[in-house]
Amino acid sequence: MTRPEEAEAGGAGEASGVHPIEAESYRILRSRIDLSRLPRFSRDVTERVIHASADFDYATDLVCDEEALAAGVQALAGGAAVVADTEMVAAGITARDVVCKIREPLSERLARTAGITRAAAAIRLAFGEVGPGAVWVVGCAPTALTEILTRNVEPAFVVGLPVGFVGAAEAKDALRASGLRSVTNVSEKGGSAVAAAAVNAMLRAAAGQPDPAGGEDVGPGAAR
Repeated sequence: MTRPEEAEAGGAGEASGVHPIEAESYRILRSRIDLSRLPRFSRDVTERVIHASADFDYATDLVCDEEALAAGVQALAGGAAVVADTEMVAAGITARDVVCKIREPLSERLARTAGITRAAAAIRLAFGEVGPGAVWVVGCAPTALTEILTRNVEPAFVVGLPVGFVGAAEAKDALRASGLRSVTNVSEKGGSAVAAAAVNAMLRAAAGQPDPAGGEDVGPGAAR
């Protein structure tokens, strides 16, 4: 039996299309808010983040750039590596193998010797493995997002949605100011579920999967 959270993650639903629970959830969402004014990828990401959080404030809190999102989708379609800051974020991304170094003993040793957080150390180790051109997903640790910016990892795209009262909003401000292709939000809210949801929306588009509420394919070459 497919659990609702598996349907959201997009990895365990019915092979032939969208799981009925997910389709009904999107139908309810669209009955309560009209995001049709948004361009295609911005709408995909915004809807999926709201779907994952049941928080309609994201409709105005998210900062989406359509051109940047299109480039991120193309990178994913081309097989770009996906890197997550924590295992909670990685667990929500089931349509693609995800690099996450947070639990590795070397991350702990590096954090201790370099005087940085374990999340920042994990980013350094991950960059050593994947190199430039990856899609980086941060949903928990502002220090991971800061490390991405200071280490010059040359990302294809950054999902920057860390949560917290200490440093989260500031790190997201810095990401927007950096000029890197990204999706982020203005407030302190965020978290692993919404970060995973944002990249899942992009992965769905990259794979040309059906519209969750029952519609045309939304792959990189489709028009909405």
